[in-house]
Amino acid sequence: MATLGNTGTEIYPLVLGTNTFGWTSSEKDTRTVLDDFVNAGGNLLDTADVYSAWAPGHSGGESEIILGRWLATSGKHDKVLIATKVSQHPQYSGLSASNIEAAANESLLRLGIDTIDLYYAHFDDEKTPLEETVAAFDKLVKEGKVRNIGISNYSAERIEEWFRIARDNNLTLPVALEPHYNLVTRQNYEKHLLPVAKKENLAVFPYFALAAGFLTGKYRSEDDLKGKQRGGMVKGYFSKEGLDVVSAMDQIAKAHDAAIASIALAWLRHQPQIAGPIASARIPKQLTALLASTKINLSADELATLDKVSATVPEQ
Repeated sequence: MATLGNTGTEIYPLVLGTNTFGWTSSEKDTRTVLDDFVNAGGNLLDTADVYSAWAPGHSGGESEIILGRWLATSGKHDKVLIATKVSQHPQYSGLSASNIEAAANESLLRLGIDTIDLYYAHFDDEKTPLEETVAAFDKLVKEGKVRNIGISNYSAERIEEWFRIARDNNLTLPVALEPHYNLVTRQNYEKHLLPVAKKENLAVFPYFALAAGFLTGKYRSEDDLKGKQRGGMVKGYFSKEGLDVVSAMDQIAKAHDAAIASIALAWLRHQPQIAGPIASARIPKQLTALLASTKINLSADELATLDKVSATVPEQ
């Protein structure tokens, strides 16, 4: 088990992403995935108020609503922690104090809970003074609506500024960072964000841990993307060097009698400051490979192989 920053709260070394809930996952499949994840020991569920506003006919909050129904009826409310995010919902865009408060209240209603365990600033809002944003998050903690604060999609410099403002004003410090990080997207995190995460002992939860599915090995050519719902997202990861990473993972996966996706997640788990990669299961059978990753220990040689081949992937 990993730890949520300096809080002492233990986190299962895999976080369940919920962006497909209320979108490409049926509610029946969603409930099975959630039950199976918790029964395996999983305890952190990652959502956002914007999921899934991008889908036709959706307005945002669909994932939170589905989660809320499961929390109310599953009997597992006390076994999980809920992470959600603010700044991207069509009705609550940005990180002004009034917007943060309104969005948090709406998320609490949709989820049917009294307190959000981990509340992220989803994307930086440079139009709002950071002092205002930091104070607004602190207010939610002091009111008991939020337990812990997280930061996602901020530059290292802005994260450092957040901490300076919080310390100067005796406000609540963040405990978590959610960056874009995987075997084919390494440089920004490792060069810029990791030093800050180490300095502040942030628990790091990488999103797009499987590169939108590219690191599952099921897309070996651009023809494989035709007709796929996530084809456009996956295409951004395609390169000769990226396919070399998949081939290297394939060999290691065979040695462990594991799925390629399991190796991608296991590699992340071995990296500094990573508390748990975030991965989604659209249907129950996809969860098997995700859970298996938590039990795979890669050898020094296997890690070196993956480090070497992935280091050649062009920076995105």
